[in-house]
Amino acid sequence: MSDMQFESRMSDSDALMWNIEKDPLLRSTITAITILDKAPDRARLLDKLERGTRLVPRLRQRVVGNLYSLAPPRWEIDPNFDLRYHIRWTRAAGRTKTGKTAAKGTVRDVLDMAEPIAMQGFDRARPLWEFVIVEGLVDGKAAIIQKLHHAITDGVGGIAIAMLLLDLEREPAAEDEPMPPLPEGKVLSPTERTADAVGHIARRNLGIARRARSTVFGAAAGAASDPLGVVRGVGDAAASMARMLAPATEPLSPLMTGRSLSVHFDTLTLPLDGLKAAAKKADGRLNDAFVAGVAGGLRRYHDRHDAPADSLRMNMPINVRTSETENVAGNQFAPARFPVPLDIEDPLEAMVAMRELVAEQRGEPALAMLEPMAGLLNRLPTTVTTSIFGAMLKGVDFTTSNVPGAPIPVFIGGAEIEMMVALGPLAGTAVNVTLLSNRDDVHLGVNCDLAAVPDPEVLLECLQESFEDLLTLA
Repeated sequence: MSDMQFESRMSDSDALMWNIEKDPLLRSTITAITILDKAPDRARLLDKLERGTRLVPRLRQRVVGNLYSLAPPRWEIDPNFDLRYHIRWTRAAGRTKTGKTAAKGTVRDVLDMAEPIAMQGFDRARPLWEFVIVEGLVDGKAAIIQKLHHAITDGVGGIAIAMLLLDLEREPAAEDEPMPPLPEGKVLSPTERTADAVGHIARRNLGIARRARSTVFGAAAGAASDPLGVVRGVGDAAASMARMLAPATEPLSPLMTGRSLSVHFDTLTLPLDGLKAAAKKADGRLNDAFVAGVAGGLRRYHDRHDAPADSLRMNMPINVRTSETENVAGNQFAPARFPVPLDIEDPLEAMVAMRELVAEQRGEPALAMLEPMAGLLNRLPTTVTTSIFGAMLKGVDFTTSNVPGAPIPVFIGGAEIEMMVALGPLAGTAVNVTLLSNRDDVHLGVNCDLAAVPDPEVLLECLQESFEDLLTLA
């Protein structure tokens, strides 16, 4: 993480994610829940977090826009940064069957506590993250509810940041290194900010011109040797871009049609080796089993309500990191939206179908054009951009995301992490299911819009049944 590059300005795609939050349904809040075997030592935890905010400037930076949206917003050091605002302690509470408060402290109670935290918007005058440490869980355990804005990073980057705060031993050697220096940064005046935005646009346009010239020469050479191939390539790219930006205002689901700002969190734990073994039966990988399991659960859910669906529209982030961008902080994914069949009951056939579908999406030419498209959209009035993306996202039925976690034991503040659950943003969809691996298990974080899924316990049962069918293949 010490080699990570932190740009002073958002990328165009990150800025797009930030700007469309003018519609609260399109918020991009990532929530994560970590279960610890005991309460962490407060002094050690605070020391780790203080060091982390100095090593990762994003954790001390706020987002500052530019006049007339000349350029993407800047990341600037918060002159009023206060670690105490971002870290809070509380104790677990639960409800008995009679509705009376009782000291219960189960994972379900932590999920209940996390829901209203996730539903609250961020204070845009401060850095975009919060930690709530929950003590007093059953058997002396504790939890950390982490809330992070997606503009900071994606799931893969989030795990990299989290590793800064973790130890590989419960009692590591005492920290001998001095506290890292405070990250440098200046709060610009409005005049300086405008001048900086103009300079950014000039540099970007120069870069576009250079790339365009190189592309023109390359295209000319290609046209001379294979004119039909060049024409086909241009046509394929245009068609791919049209598919990426195509409006989808109505869900394919006849059942999960409502949208609101209310969420419900659930989690499901499955054996990592079992899912990998099941995927291997279909010559696939973990993600193929994961997507097939989610699709099977949604099919069961629709059948339970006598509202069968042939297919649902899925959103899936595709990692586009390259050797040149893997150390650049921020998001490195492209959103792919495509219909997923629900009428395949055989789990083996379903995994094969998912493998082929996802491979097709990874080959979309438009994935390489995400930044230029985002730059063009950001130049439109925010209301127009939000409307365009609302039309793209609110017709998505569900989102799946697969994030690799720590394969070894890790600790924080002297407490061992027993479980990690990532709950991805809905951003206009009915359901988000995020897989996060942790040692020998995978934990599915299930985030439901209660207007679309008023009985989330039924959906969880359907997902459980679907994955049990997959695991029988192993």
